[in-house]
Amino acid sequence: MKIPYYVVVKGRGYWQPTRKMRSLGFQTVRCGPDGPAAWKIASEWNARWQAARRGLAPPPVAGADGPLSLEMSEEMTFYPPGSLGEAFRRYRQTDEWRSAKKARTREDWWRGWKRIKPVFGDVDPRTVTLEDMSAWRKAIEESVSLREAHRALKIWRALWKVAAALHYCDRDADPSLAVRNKAAKGRSSTWSEGEVARLAKEAWRQGYRGLAVGLAIMWDSQLSPGDVRALTLRQLSKTATGATFFTQRGKTNAHVGGILSRRTAALLQAYLSSLGVVLHDDAPILRTRGLSEPTAKGGRPRPSVPYTKDTMAADFRAIRAAVFGDGERRQLLDIRRSGAVEAITGGAEAEQLALAMGNTLAASNQLYETYVPPNLTVIRQVHDARREGRRKLRDGNA
Repeated sequence: MKIPYYVVVKGRGYWQPTRKMRSLGFQTVRCGPDGPAAWKIASEWNARWQAARRGLAPPPVAGADGPLSLEMSEEMTFYPPGSLGEAFRRYRQTDEWRSAKKARTREDWWRGWKRIKPVFGDVDPRTVTLEDMSAWRKAIEESVSLREAHRALKIWRALWKVAAALHYCDRDADPSLAVRNKAAKGRSSTWSEGEVARLAKEAWRQGYRGLAVGLAIMWDSQLSPGDVRALTLRQLSKTATGATFFTQRGKTNAHVGGILSRRTAALLQAYLSSLGVVLHDDAPILRTRGLSEPTAKGGRPRPSVPYTKDTMAADFRAIRAAVFGDGERRQLLDIRRSGAVEAITGGAEAEQLALAMGNTLAASNQLYETYVPPNLTVIRQVHDARREGRRKLRDGNA
């Protein structure tokens, strides 16, 4: 008899859940000697799994292995019929969420849902009023930040449209449309070349070699931290005069190129040689430090793994504090802005900078892309402009 996840070992039946199922609390079940009685037990457990998978019943959370991620915790949450939480669950089961939406965009949605869920998750969206929305946004702004309040309301509006498409509400009846969603002022902090070099050197000394290489690549290429984390060996194109990364920006899919200096290219090669393994062409280059031996405080050995948004940010904060002290608040993303300041100071045209950075700094960027596709010549012009701008900023002639 064919029963999903049922196996027979030495005449005895077992219901064997997959790793994903075990993370939800399902465990191996001894069903007894292979036969009708064992098949009945296995069928019952398979029915429980199917109900949990479809959201019809809660999984056995108490037996789940290790701490749960936000996504996994959400899969274990059950909402009343017609609620906003139910609409969000249904949306996550579509290909529009799983494949069409970029990973970094999904991160923004999860961050916004973290603020939406406690107040509106189990609520019928048609019952939410303007007063509710106004008070909710104000509470986030006062307790967290203006930036977080702006993000939360932006995700609410996007989720409302999804809920409307799923017939949970009327698309044009969103009460948040009467709430002004004021955004925080854009960041203006920058790093200097010397400061980034100090950070990279300290990261290398402390064993954060992947972070050291990442900092050097960010400075040279003006790529965002997310794009740098995703770089692979397949995207590295070597020329007679140096090394150039080509990639697609995570949010826009724009083709972006970044020239690496000889120093950064040498650092990258030294890092790859130090890994002790040969990376697959499609494997992310930048990896965490890992631990080969237990620490004095009892930390367990762990392998080096590709950087995530959180692990790279955490390692950067540790190195930033070591170099500049705990009071320093400049971030990784400020490195990208620093390169733009250098390039503009050095005389780079807005169109050239827009193409090199993969965004729409130029007013007529779409037409410019039509006639001047991003290529190595344009990237080198921006690279040279940055060098000139760096000199002017250093000499105080800007």
